[in-house]
Amino acid sequence: MLTPQVAGEERRTRAAQYIRMSTEHQQYSTENQADVIRDYALARGYEIVKTYADKGKSGLRVEGREALQQLLAEVQSGSTDFEAILVYDISRWGRFQDSDESAYYEHTCKRAGLRVEYCAEQFENDGSPISTIIKGVKRAMAGEYSRELSTKVFKGQSRLITLGYRQGGPAGFGLRRMLLDQVGQQKGVLRPGEHKSLQTDRVILVPADQADVEIVREIYSRFSRNGQSERQISEWLNETGIPNERGGSWTKGQVRTVLTNEKYIGNNVWNRVSFKLKQRRVVNPSTDWVRAESCFAAIIDSADFFTVRGIMEERARRFTDQELLDRLTQLFKSNGYLTSTLIDESDALPSSTAYRSRFGNLLRAYELVGYTPERNMEYLEVNRRLRGTQPIILEEIVRDLEQLGAKVQLDAGLSLLRINDIYTASLVLLRCRQHGGGPLTWLVRINSTPPPDVTIVVRMDAMNERPADYFLFPRFGFDWRRLVLKKSNACHIDTFRFDTLEYFKGMAVCQVIGSAA
Repeated sequence: MLTPQVAGEERRTRAAQYIRMSTEHQQYSTENQADVIRDYALARGYEIVKTYADKGKSGLRVEGREALQQLLAEVQSGSTDFEAILVYDISRWGRFQDSDESAYYEHTCKRAGLRVEYCAEQFENDGSPISTIIKGVKRAMAGEYSRELSTKVFKGQSRLITLGYRQGGPAGFGLRRMLLDQVGQQKGVLRPGEHKSLQTDRVILVPADQADVEIVREIYSRFSRNGQSERQISEWLNETGIPNERGGSWTKGQVRTVLTNEKYIGNNVWNRVSFKLKQRRVVNPSTDWVRAESCFAAIIDSADFFTVRGIMEERARRFTDQELLDRLTQLFKSNGYLTSTLIDESDALPSSTAYRSRFGNLLRAYELVGYTPERNMEYLEVNRRLRGTQPIILEEIVRDLEQLGAKVQLDAGLSLLRINDIYTASLVLLRCRQHGGGPLTWLVRINSTPPPDVTIVVRMDAMNERPADYFLFPRFGFDWRRLVLKKSNACHIDTFRFDTLEYFKGMAVCQVIGSAA
């Protein structure tokens, strides 16, 4: 309801304020921003009628900034009831690595008839040539600040790695995270989900119980001396009733991690994979890895470790096309059929991905060795692959949440996560289907009892090889238990679609609330 205007009182222009704070410094606290914007509004004749606030959010991307997304959506739909948007400065609008992105969002607002004003900047955003030049420079400076900060953080983390300190992530089976104080004295072992509370504390890896250490050594022995594959070792572990580090069943990939990670010989290796400035996830060459050798207590002899590495490198060496087909022919003759799972589980062949890359797709490789797969066999293959992919995605989610400081409990059998002892989430993978050359569809079947608070639905791509996108379906308000998804869906469904899981991970970040007066 609008407040009646008092006779003789000048009408004030209705405005919204956008506030964003990451974790940079007190200058950008929401209170300081609001104070500056309030003073600016009073001096310029604005009345602030709505606030959009992104707290604890990076300005590198618009993804994950719910308030800014809401503001832009309302602007584009024409549902706003204000005439201007007030922002503290250009860096609060965003530190986008492409300065044109920041300009695009501002232009979107202007095209809808809304002014965008930067209250702490020393220029008027009036469209003049001077203001346009200054904004371009400021936008570039905002992005450059993030690049410089990223470089400084990387150098700091690299130094800690070379000093032998652990930088996030679970310890791994057979190892534990030991907390050290600033002088190197041990303070105790950190349990899963626990993190250091003091900035001066550090974390190193130490051997776990002797029983777990012996299991790790047995894994190496079975691989290098007995010639068992990762699949055979995972089957032995599961049949013996030995749980993995999270209490669930072992997979081939988890065994491979134990066999390839240098932390088991005491080396601290970091930067294998990077995600700098939230732009693109990159698998780095070994020359870019940051390492420190012999800084943890080794539980595997170096000779055993490098013997395993040599076996794996020989298995992964580059074959000619004819060598690949010859090995595939032998596998076909031995089993009478071929699937990607069968190829991946064979120690004599490279991965099925290598065949897809070399021959375009698996069906072409099958054709070259004289095999025509039955449709139902391919269907079973996809299902087996999805069953193997699900625990891998779950583990990645748990690792990322723990790195953000969240407490996570995983029930691998139910694919259920309990986060911060507050809410639950489950993971469901959807196979992509196509009938008779028709449109791609994904069938949702959710039968969890009781249902989780959030269901993470992963749509696989057309080849059912990797995730295409994600849906975060809530527990209440809708019935998602049986639903057919298409490439594009109704608005009330696609509202819950995300390109990444950054929004879901951001839900687990706990904010410190000041005590009441």
